[in-house]
Amino acid sequence: MFNTITNVFKQLIEGTNYQQQGNNPSLAMASLLCEVADADHHTSAIEPKTKSALLTRLLGVSDEESQNLIVEAEEKVKKSASLYDFTSQLRELSQDARFELIKAMWEVANADGNIDPMEEAVVRKVAELLYVDHSEFIRAKLAVIEK
Repeated sequence: MFNTITNVFKQLIEGTNYQQQGNNPSLAMASLLCEVADADHHTSAIEPKTKSALLTRLLGVSDEESQNLIVEAEEKVKKSASLYDFTSQLRELSQDARFELIKAMWEVANADGNIDPMEEAVVRKVAELLYVDHSEFIRAKLAVIEK
């Protein structure tokens, strides 16, 4: 216990972030997709398939790898205190990659044909935390809705 506290203070003094140890952008993206899917406290049958397909497309991983990421992400989401735990790992992404992530979140939210206000709130908060312009946030939503 004492060693853990000492390590946290040491990392804070040195300027490293103790919460970002084991930085894994792929897991962070999967976690954000899980967050938006769980926001309305109702998981439709299509949402897990949508998350898997989107991770395969975004990350270029196999179906099996995307399924493993989702399982791990769901556990991370349960233990997470906020969206910042995930978005802080993704700030190094390009603007295009951030846009694609926000668009993917909209696709998960709209997978069942209905975007719940709680799902929209999660996507909006993530867009803010990733410094995605509001116009890009709206463009991503419209791209998904108009499909």
